[in-house]
Amino acid sequence: MNEVQQQRRLRLKNDFLLYALNCLKIRTKDAGVQPLALNQAQRYIHERLEEQRARTGKVRAVILKGRQQGCSTYIEGRFMWRTTHERGLRAYILTHEDDATQNLFSMAKRYHEHLPQFVKPSTTAANAKELVFNLLDSGYQVGTAGNKAVGRSQTNQLFHGSEVAYWPNAAEHAKGVLQTVPDSDGTEVIYESTANGLNNFYHQQWKQAEAGVGDFIAIFVPWYWQDEYRKDEGKVELTDDERTIANQFNLDAAQMCWRRQKIRDLSAGGADGQRSFRQEYPLNAAEAFQFTGEDGLITPAAVMRARNNEVQGSGALIVGADPAMGGNDRFSMTKRWGRKAFDLRSKSGADVDNLGKRVAFCREVLDEIDPIAGKKPDMMFIDAGNGGSDIVDRLKELEYTNVRPISFGSSTSKPKQYINKRGEMWGEMNLWLNDENLEVELPDSDELQADLCASPYDRDAHNRTVLWKKDRIKAKFGFSPDAGDSLALTFAEPVTDAHIIAVPVPTNRGWLSA
Repeated sequence: MNEVQQQRRLRLKNDFLLYALNCLKIRTKDAGVQPLALNQAQRYIHERLEEQRARTGKVRAVILKGRQQGCSTYIEGRFMWRTTHERGLRAYILTHEDDATQNLFSMAKRYHEHLPQFVKPSTTAANAKELVFNLLDSGYQVGTAGNKAVGRSQTNQLFHGSEVAYWPNAAEHAKGVLQTVPDSDGTEVIYESTANGLNNFYHQQWKQAEAGVGDFIAIFVPWYWQDEYRKDEGKVELTDDERTIANQFNLDAAQMCWRRQKIRDLSAGGADGQRSFRQEYPLNAAEAFQFTGEDGLITPAAVMRARNNEVQGSGALIVGADPAMGGNDRFSMTKRWGRKAFDLRSKSGADVDNLGKRVAFCREVLDEIDPIAGKKPDMMFIDAGNGGSDIVDRLKELEYTNVRPISFGSSTSKPKQYINKRGEMWGEMNLWLNDENLEVELPDSDELQADLCASPYDRDAHNRTVLWKKDRIKAKFGFSPDAGDSLALTFAEPVTDAHIIAVPVPTNRGWLSA
């Protein structure tokens, strides 16, 4: 290798975008074999992974995406880049079915076959499932989920789990694979998938990453980033729902036409095309998982209307605080200033694992002058369960007068509508969200949307709303709606802006101050 080639090799080793464009070849739908020029989704994923690698020394990521957005193409290229430039790296790719395994390995072999000679490593094995770069002591292997023992017999530094939501025995596979990847600098574990329902391994991993629990980061890729997801039909008359979506996500007519056509295609044979589209081509993470469909007290449509709204707050600044139950549950707080809900904060694990830390988290919020409302909170309502009463007692010892415990199971002031306080708070929050006369604002948060929509309920013999208990919700969906409960707590009692709970006067729409 001459000096010019050595300099080029060094640049390619340090710059994946340059490497992809000059060294990696993909088979396109209509133009044959072409260089890999990263699209918007691939560039975004690359930026997030490289930022994490620079910050922590390793990569741990859960990627949620739509169909055919090039995620696997990027990851296989990334692993080819690393295994052909670094010594002692073993890459392992585990897919959900045999055809997918073959497709991804064919992609890897195509990458290898088209590498320029001055970056192409010596290879001693190239079979149906493995490439071995002998001089580098690196390699590339694929497997199919199914046999619980697959992938357990070697040490890997790079792991790609493809379509993890569709793996059989996913938790067992992940447990085995993670044992093969050292927790050391330079290693990478990447799970990617389209959504496939609730309370499976992938959904649980996504929720934990989204909440900041553990080492994994959550990366979401929306469908409308794809340049090819367009259909130009000239002037198009959008429905009210389509217009709302277009305005919220800044989509043009060609994108909305493509969406409409794809929904028609997915509706063949009487299928629910709208539902299938939201899962396979999501606008946000909550929509992808479709947490409740139409079963929740609070619907995705109501939440989407409020996301990205900007309204002026007024009146009392109220904080709802839902302490963590332990494990992966979150200690969540949300502020509400009249029609404006904002500043969702969540902590979990070691950050709130004792009373002192939980009290400190509350004081952090109580002591600050909110930059939006221009004042400190007028009231903080804290769920009395899970140690919440102890938090309130300690805060009162510290002379905080603007805190109050709320028991979710206590009696309701509206016994003809609800069976307990938690149901009442969620019911009042639902009325607030769906008031046709006033716009409301919610944080632009997939985490909050997921929690709010995870609100299934029943009706008792007296036609009262019976919101499911949190344990039952967690068993069904795989997570506790802690952020949703924190916002609901801001509706526990009416509050003035002078730290005084107002005398409640019930009406058919909610509460008024006396």
